[in-house]
Amino acid sequence: MASLAPTFGRGAMTNAWADIKNANVIVIMGGNAAEAHPCGFKWVTEAKHYNKAKLIVVDPRFTRSAAMADLYMPIRPGTDIAWLGGCINYLLSNDKIHHDYVVNYTNAAYIVKDAYGFQDGLFTGYNAEKRDYDRSSWDYVLGDDGFAKIDPTLEDPRCVYQLMKTHYSRYTPEMVERICGTPKDKFLKACEWIATTAAPDKAMTSMYALGWTQHSKGSQNIRTMAIVQLLLGNIGVAGGGMNALRGHSNIQGLTDLGLMSNLLPGYLTLPVDKEQDRATYLSTRLFKPLRPGQISYWQNYPKFFTSFQKAMYGKMATAENDYRYDWLPKLDVTYDVLRAFELMFQGKMNGYFCQGFNPVMAFPNKKKITTALAKLKFLVVMDPLATETASFWENHGVYNDADPKAIQTEVFRLPTSCFAEDTGSLTNSGRWLQWHWKGAEPPGEAQTDVWIMSQLYRKVRGLYDKEGGAFPGPVLNLVWPYAVPDDPTTDEIAKEVNGSALEDLPDPTDPNKPPILKAGQQLDGFAQLRDDGKTACGCWIYSGCYTEKGNQMARRDNSDPTNSGLAPNWAWSWPANRRILYNRASCDLQGKPYNPKHKVIAWNGAKWAGVDIPDIPPASAPEAGAGPFIMNAEGVARLFTRGMMRDGPFPEHYEPFEAPVANVLHPKVGPNPVARVFKGDMEVFGKADDFPMVATTYRLTEHFHYWSKHVLINAILQPEQFVEIGEELAKEKGVVAGDRVEVRSNRGKITAVAVVTKRIKPLVIDGKTVHTVGIPIHWGFTGETKKGFGANMLTPYVGDANIETPEYKAFLVDLNKAPAAVS
Repeated sequence: MASLAPTFGRGAMTNAWADIKNANVIVIMGGNAAEAHPCGFKWVTEAKHYNKAKLIVVDPRFTRSAAMADLYMPIRPGTDIAWLGGCINYLLSNDKIHHDYVVNYTNAAYIVKDAYGFQDGLFTGYNAEKRDYDRSSWDYVLGDDGFAKIDPTLEDPRCVYQLMKTHYSRYTPEMVERICGTPKDKFLKACEWIATTAAPDKAMTSMYALGWTQHSKGSQNIRTMAIVQLLLGNIGVAGGGMNALRGHSNIQGLTDLGLMSNLLPGYLTLPVDKEQDRATYLSTRLFKPLRPGQISYWQNYPKFFTSFQKAMYGKMATAENDYRYDWLPKLDVTYDVLRAFELMFQGKMNGYFCQGFNPVMAFPNKKKITTALAKLKFLVVMDPLATETASFWENHGVYNDADPKAIQTEVFRLPTSCFAEDTGSLTNSGRWLQWHWKGAEPPGEAQTDVWIMSQLYRKVRGLYDKEGGAFPGPVLNLVWPYAVPDDPTTDEIAKEVNGSALEDLPDPTDPNKPPILKAGQQLDGFAQLRDDGKTACGCWIYSGCYTEKGNQMARRDNSDPTNSGLAPNWAWSWPANRRILYNRASCDLQGKPYNPKHKVIAWNGAKWAGVDIPDIPPASAPEAGAGPFIMNAEGVARLFTRGMMRDGPFPEHYEPFEAPVANVLHPKVGPNPVARVFKGDMEVFGKADDFPMVATTYRLTEHFHYWSKHVLINAILQPEQFVEIGEELAKEKGVVAGDRVEVRSNRGKITAVAVVTKRIKPLVIDGKTVHTVGIPIHWGFTGETKKGFGANMLTPYVGDANIETPEYKAFLVDLNKAPAAVS
């Protein structure tokens, strides 16, 4: 049994929505659950009412979540690491940590190489020309036996614990107030409440969303809270966890199934150029245990990978040809959305398929995006709606000042069905795969995405078959086992994703016994995957979702006999129907629950059992010493990341690329030194002298991204683009509620209605008064609402150092009354 490694990037909830009711403290930071996830927010109110939980909300605006908070505190956009770094300093300085958990279940005791260091905003190994690090010094000291050296007393000055104390000692409450603008007394009150959950019988949960990911150090924002939670012992326990609130109902499924540019399904990764053979590829992914007794479940990578290759290429993938490893692309770089549009902007891309999203509205610096689209030879848009991207070439006056005659891009619109017009599964934030059934037929000429993609593939395959091509193998030999090849059913696809036995699978305990599965039968789970070509599986973490017992995703038994909130027979949760990841960490070294009142699993003398599926092999006795974080080579969670994060083994506060003040911690290193920035974009970052206000984007309950503006009732509820400004800024600018204002960045400008509110207060940042402007994202030049400009007229083209998510949440603008009415 396994779970994914605790990278705490743009991931899933470690726990489940209903489990939030078990929390004693809830921190909403980097999100606004009451506004953006109103149904899920129910469980926050349950925790407050029945569990007397304290709710802390940290946000630049007094949001609907803040209105429910026991403690709200403002923060300057883009300074979350400084705030959380101050919290880490408080916990370490006041000895408010779960000692047993920290020593045994984190790498606090691990000794780090002498060569590692940090000075003046940079970690060791920085190369300014490459804007990257040589991360070889960010690692442990290994003994002659190949295992990492540790000091369980945590006294060695080179152990992670001591290095972390030194690193975060700079983040004093006074420094937090200076950087973030959060009043010192409120900050210390929050730290006091958070620290109470270091007790074994208390738990805190963290709820976050795009308010953390959409920064040039977004991954490190999330990891900083993960460090807080690990110090408190709040990962793997009921009411705890790092809970990422995914926006769209199937955004979780998108990443699970490998639709990021460098991923394969199940968070396997594509090879890179230097990995030209399978052995080289696997050598970097087989994590050798770094401590005795550790499981390091990624050692099963060949089983997951081979089974995926068999699902792709069937009988053509054999041991003799390395299961057609040669047919996989080998990446030279990661082709994330920023790089894709940069290549397009440079005229190095001929065509673009845009399926189910709207880059003109969703990507930063709209002017650059539309300029890039105009350089394509063709653009294919698959969407239920007439989006701004499909219409980028149309002139809509000031809202989209295009010259159709000058744009030669040929645009193909392929109308798709929406989710309610198809049958299939959706994966929610809590990793639950829930089956849904068609509610209506698609209108007009609309077809399902499956039907459209099948037609495209079949036609391309036909052309390859007829005319040949430069690289026909992976196209002509792709497994296509569907009863109706032009229109596969979602059940067929789900079964393929789950995986099946290609040959009889012998019983691993006794080959003389009948096979555990016969050829053609559905797998029970990923534990049955093999690396000898006898199993096929489209996505290993989804294995178990559609077995010989039927469609587990369609289960609708909501019984919860222990009132745990886990409802184990409702739908199916990856991996292995596990509802709380890392749940072995809810017990001490002997296997006894830290909090018997909220027991998740326990060792009963023979096996691990409880209300959830154990996140450890059931028969792995505690005395064997396997740690709870079984995907990691250490068996423990990482407070220090060994070079796995591009921008540092510890999170460090870096300013947004557009900031109103210098970085007070290290003025010479302001923004993230390894964030994704392309030539030409660095030059159009604005300066505080010209753009003195901080802007941040956000979402409204009444609109869903850029979809619901096409729905009349939503258009009536929120008809027109507005920006939100505080009363002090309004007075300073002579603006009253309802006035039209012009908001400018160094990339563009928008005109919108001013909403003057008490919800945004000016903050004093390093002695300087700084105003924040809130900009909802939803309006564009198509739909039922009044036309709007789109917030991304203003946002900078820069991305996170690790996952390249653009920095939408913190940039500089200027605001004044609009000079004249917009026509």
